[in-house]
Order: sequence, then structure tokens, then C-alpha cells
Amino acid sequence: MVDAGSGQRDSLVGMHDHAMADLRYIRGAMERAGAFTAVPGWGGMAMGATAIIAAAVASRQMVPERWLAVWLLEAAVAAAIGGVTMARKARREESQIWAGPGRKFASAFLPALMTGALLTAAMWRAGEPTLLPAVWLLLYGTAVAAGGAFSVRIVPALGACFWGFGVAALIAPQWGDAWLAAGFGGAHVVFGYFIARRHGG
Repeated sequence: MVDAGSGQRDSLVGMHDHAMADLRYIRGAMERAGAFTAVPGWGGMAMGATAIIAAAVASRQMVPERWLAVWLLEAAVAAAIGGVTMARKARREESQIWAGPGRKFASAFLPALMTGALLTAAMWRAGEPTLLPAVWLLLYGTAVAAGGAFSVRIVPALGACFWGFGVAALIAPQWGDAWLAAGFGGAHVVFGYFIARRHGG
């Protein structure tokens, strides 16, 4: 004999599970719609690789102007890699970089980078090049964390990691190239891998 009450309970449990699954799907879709997901993981790894090479080259420069030239060249290369890979990922996801969440990401990300460029020129003229690694790491970390407020959760964590390396560079500025290698190199590689694996490349 079939227990009608048991059947009804099973039916209610099944409906509840189905409804919860639907809610999770809807919540995830809304989060993705409101977040900038075109942050490039593989591009980040490539940026990290070039930064490690730059750190090795820069650490061998005996003339401060050449040291700065190496890192400025690396900044240009990294910006090109980041821009191209972000644009490709955005096209693949059919999202826009300069609209919606992408615009919010950029408006939060870019001011700290511009501040870093201005402080680089000012500190170089003031004869304080040993503080530049700390400034670059702190302001890049600030930029990533600010932009990450409009992106997936791992991005603000990357910003916090850069900020930590920036603090370390303030405490021990004599190891500036090592901190830059750890931040712009190692952190980009590690976090880029997880972004690529979990967020579509």
C-alpha cells in the first residue's frame, strides 16, 4: 500500500530542491550580469612572465636611468598584453569594455594608475627612485582592488596581494626588484591561472 503522505513529502522536497537550484542560477546570472568578467587570466599570466624577466634584467642595471627604462618598457608591454587579451575575452563573452560593468571597472581602475604615473615622474625628479617599487605596487594594488569591486571576487584579492607587497617594499626598499618580481610577476601568474580556470580564460 502506497503511503500518500510520504509521496506528498517527496514531491514537496523535490519542488523545494528545484526552486533552490533555480534561485542559485538566477542569483549567479545576476551577479555575472553586474560584474565585469573580461579580466584576462591567461593575459595576466603572460604579464607576470614578462615582469619576472624585467625584474631579472633591471636588477643587473648599474645606471638608475637604465633601471627605470627597463620597468617603463615592461609597463608598456604589460599594458599591451592586458589590453589585447581583455578585448579578446570581452568579444568572446559578448560584453563591452567601455559600457556597463566594464565602464565602472575602468573608472575605478584608471585613476590610481594615472596617480602612479604622476608620482613616478615627481619622485624621479626628487631623487627618490628606491621608493618607486613600493609606489607602483601600492597604487597598482589600489587600482586592482577598486576595479575588482565591479568584477569577480578573486580580483580584489589580487589587489590586496599587490598592496601587501607594496608595504613590504616600503619596509625593505633595498629588495625593490624582488618585490616587483613577486607582485607583478608571481601574483599575476598565480591569480591569472585561477582566473583563467574559473572564469573563462
